Amino acid sequence: MKLTTGLLAAVLLLIGMAPSHAVVRIADDRGGRIGTYVDKYQGLRSSGEAVIIDGLCASACTIVLGAIPRERICVTSHATLGFHAAWDFGANGRAITNPEATQMLYSMYPSSVKRWINARGGLTPHMIFLRGKELQALFKPCYLDAQASATKTPAPAPVPAATTAVSGSAASAAIAH
Repeated sequence: MKLTTGLLAAVLLLIGMAPSHAVVRIADDRGGRIGTYVDKYQGLRSSGEAVIIDGLCASACTIVLGAIPRERICVTSHATLGFHAAWDFGANGRAITNPEATQMLYSMYPSSVKRWINARGGLTPHMIFLRGKELQALFKPCYLDAQASATKTPAPAPVPAATTAVSGSAASAAIAH
């Protein structure tokens, strides 16, 4: 009798469960190589997962804005986007702006983000930040703002590289830190 009751309870529990929608939370991501982020976000795009930006998403991390459909992105009141020109290491080890990679990075952004960047002088070696009401005017706010902030989790593991490779040295060599 206990076994039957237990099985019945398990079946009812499973029947009552609604399908869950996976969510990826971005916070404290300072960016890195453009090609790595393009691959990561191609996988995320095809997964159908939603994205919550709940902290810093800077440099190559901002590729998410063009890679993931706008309706699958929301921002919390803690979200901050940081933009600057892409760069490579020069012969002497110093950062040198990479115009080709910068143009590629810029081309990935939605037109509203491009307008915001242009109004601030474009992508330069200096970081510019989009946050607060300006950011929430461009992307929908997350309605779970308080919950997302209270349950901060580590950044998700990188998504396996998609089968479509990014060609060109700009994508693989440029760093958009």
